[in-house]
Amino acid sequence: PLVESGGGLVRAGDSLRLSCAASGRTTGSYATGWFRQAPGKGRDFVASIRWSDSRTYYARSVQGRVTISRDNAKNKVYLGMNSLRPEDTAVYYCAADCRGRASYASAEYDYWGQGTKVPVSS
Repeated sequence: PLVESGGGLVRAGDSLRLSCAASGRTTGSYATGWFRQAPGKGRDFVASIRWSDSRTYYARSVQGRVTISRDNAKNKVYLGMNSLRPEDTAVYYCAADCRGRASYASAEYDYWGQGTKVPVSS
């Protein structure tokens, strides 16, 4: 199971770091992705990281403002966001891909967290 935390109301221009905690066994073949779903819209890729080599991938819409990272010892993946904008308002989800592809496609992820809300006020 995956559990997200760190969401909450922020103001435009603020920074925030979301955490994704994974319980159970993880392997070097995993990848973790962050997705977000704005009100009334579909679930969009934000960033992903491959556990085998820590390679990262970002959506163009957030590149430069978002950093994905992992802490092996704590079995956690983080999503750091800065210069937040009202259009970043969404429920943010982390997901695990057991085959380690770190894809932008949500269908390729096997496990999902329950999501954490990030409202950004103007």
